[in-house]
Amino acid sequence: MTQQSSTPPPARPSKPNGADRKAYMVGGGIGSLAAAAFMIRDGGIPGRNITIFEAMPVLGGSLDGGGNPTDGYTLRGGRMLTTDNYECTWGLFKSIPSIMSPGKTVFDETMEFNELNKSHSSSRLVDQNRAKIHVESMGFSMQDRIELLKLTEADEEKLGTSRITDWLSPPFFKTNFWYMWATTFAFQPWHSAIEFKRYLHRFMMEFSRIETLAGVKRTVYNQFDSFVRPLSSWLEAQGVKLVTNCTVSDIDLKTEHGRIVVNAIQYLRDGKGETIAIGDDDLVFFQNGSMTDASSFGSMTSAPKRLTKKDSGGWALWEKLANVKPEFGNPAAFNSSIPESFWESFTVTLRDTAFFDKMEAFSGNKAGTGGLVTFKDSNWLMSIVLAHQPHFANQPADVQVFWGYALHPDQIGNFVPKPMSDCTGKDILQELCGHLNFDLDTVASANCIPCRMPYITSMFMPRAYTDRPLPVPKNSKNLAFVSQFVEIPEDVVFTVEYSVRVAQMAVYELLAIDLEIPQILHHDKSVKVKLDAVIKAFL
Repeated sequence: MTQQSSTPPPARPSKPNGADRKAYMVGGGIGSLAAAAFMIRDGGIPGRNITIFEAMPVLGGSLDGGGNPTDGYTLRGGRMLTTDNYECTWGLFKSIPSIMSPGKTVFDETMEFNELNKSHSSSRLVDQNRAKIHVESMGFSMQDRIELLKLTEADEEKLGTSRITDWLSPPFFKTNFWYMWATTFAFQPWHSAIEFKRYLHRFMMEFSRIETLAGVKRTVYNQFDSFVRPLSSWLEAQGVKLVTNCTVSDIDLKTEHGRIVVNAIQYLRDGKGETIAIGDDDLVFFQNGSMTDASSFGSMTSAPKRLTKKDSGGWALWEKLANVKPEFGNPAAFNSSIPESFWESFTVTLRDTAFFDKMEAFSGNKAGTGGLVTFKDSNWLMSIVLAHQPHFANQPADVQVFWGYALHPDQIGNFVPKPMSDCTGKDILQELCGHLNFDLDTVASANCIPCRMPYITSMFMPRAYTDRPLPVPKNSKNLAFVSQFVEIPEDVVFTVEYSVRVAQMAVYELLAIDLEIPQILHHDKSVKVKLDAVIKAFL
């Protein structure tokens, strides 16, 4: 592999008065960080002219990673990566220096890591007898195949606001394919048929290898350490102002010659309200909505609190703006039904190797080479994954960390007689050991921290086309939206790529940058990919 330079390409000349143009990012997730990088790298905006406001103490949004070996590590979740897609993400990180590997970019570091740690799961599904299921066959009936084909070929206008269950019969949701596809991407039967169809097309290459997850790529550490930290460090080095513990409460709008213009931002910091005037040439990028809003952590002895919309802060501003301008979308399509959009994850910190040793022997995979191990008959539909160790940059050599989640946390457990939502970390470990037939001594040193996320799959909720704003809404002069709740034709939400792509689209449009945005690669148009998928469907 040709080594990429750690020095970003030179910024292109700015537009007239570019040195005076300022940009403000409302929200500090990967979308805002990427937008700031594209403005500097491709738009000629000096870093000192960019400000990022984030309500939390740290940047990164949903790409988080926290804790320590003493109190336990925490991961709300991680997004799946591939090298066959993610065109904008890898294009960005080819120009961001690694902070772990001097002289290399984040892209180089990640690709080299995956060459050494290739994914090939030997244990995707486990049944109620604690036996690994051989999943070469997807388990489809002819009716399943016909219905799946009809859904895949239906246009989005016809799919409308329908749910997956409107197109697929109940037996489909008991197939090997559904258990693997649903847990890999976090789909529920009641989710949007459009989003499910988009995934089938965007990841058609993964259809034929879903039982091994051979197409999955991983970062060296968790995605906060491997993506957010180097990107935010680079931005800070360019002079970008990173303002945390700061909540933007309002974005003031006016209409000027038929165009929507932001003229002020109001925010709260340290209990004080402040207002920033937005100049005629200034830009505002808003991260509307949050999949991890109102998240709550539990402990070994307590379950996570059941936070609801009244406890949240991630929807209010979008709702306020959308009430004024319909073209800014419809938040209610995504945040109105917590029972349909929540699940629960858990992060386990271990002080000895007993669990990893037994799990590696059971699964047939060394940590970091397998994928999600899903307990098919689990009432909670629980899955776990053992990442390459260390999974945190500051993780001691004698500590191991693994992550898991459950799609049905409102159900009574198989081994613990209560819903996962009411379970402590200790309860979750008992349920897990029951499914694996492991003695509880295996997790004697464990610290399990559960996390409840009421809106984690809210972007999968059935929605109309107009429920998501465009990256730059019609008639907007200086306001763009960069989040998972923005409309990009053909691409799929719940991915890092979606946030990075929408950021690049918004920056290029508002700055009139005459450069090509990487096209979405249509592997689903390949004859070979289609043939592989058909063969897989008939096994």
